[in-house]
Amino acid sequence: MKEFYRLVEIMEKLRGENGCPWDREQSIESLKPYLLEETYEVLEAMDMDREKLCDELGDLLLQIVFQSQIAKEEGTFNIGDVARAINEKLIRRHPHIFKSDVKVNSSEEVAINWERIKREEKAHEDRKSILDGIPKNMPPLMRAQKIQKKVAKVGFDWPNIDGVLDKVQEEIEELRVELKNKNRENIKNELGDLMFSLVNLSRSLEIDAQEALLKTINKFDKRFRYVESKCQLPGASLEEMDKLWEESKKR
Repeated sequence: MKEFYRLVEIMEKLRGENGCPWDREQSIESLKPYLLEETYEVLEAMDMDREKLCDELGDLLLQIVFQSQIAKEEGTFNIGDVARAINEKLIRRHPHIFKSDVKVNSSEEVAINWERIKREEKAHEDRKSILDGIPKNMPPLMRAQKIQKKVAKVGFDWPNIDGVLDKVQEEIEELRVELKNKNRENIKNELGDLMFSLVNLSRSLEIDAQEALLKTINKFDKRFRYVESKCQLPGASLEEMDKLWEESKKR
């Protein structure tokens, strides 16, 4: 905890009268891309060693302290308020831990209680739809998955995996029709429908769509780098590249 308070003090100094010009110029809005970048770096580090993860989590923590310091200067909230809010939320949403009269028997019951308590909170009292509260600027794959999970909880879901697979096939056929018609707007719409159905398939299989796609991207990246290292690009023929691609798969 000592180091955390030291970080808060350092941030105050950087934003102070004789602080760093760059830090003093920043605002909540200007820090948005840095917060996003640091979040993705943390995600990457989670697949690497713990030392790297520790370092990246520090960078992410800085963004939280940075924004809290700006808010403190504006008179809206400070880092203490941020910690207090999440402390109270965690206690409120875990009555089975912090209240002796509440019992649960599974993680599913915990999730049900969590959603019920969340709906009763002041911050959520104006929500009219179960889809309210899902950030519109979420990455599309993540947002699609979140929406599908929400509606599935109220029974709006395929009864089995066959229905989901049939829907994927239906969307493929509809895309084929629009490709023949050469209507770009309709092609775009049908392609979006197909992608949404594939996300639904991932969810039905209990596979994170983003993780699955990222794994394939990384695999493609590794294989193409092999192809690139074995021939002259640009200039190599498709046949040559395809042969090297097959070699990379065997490796």
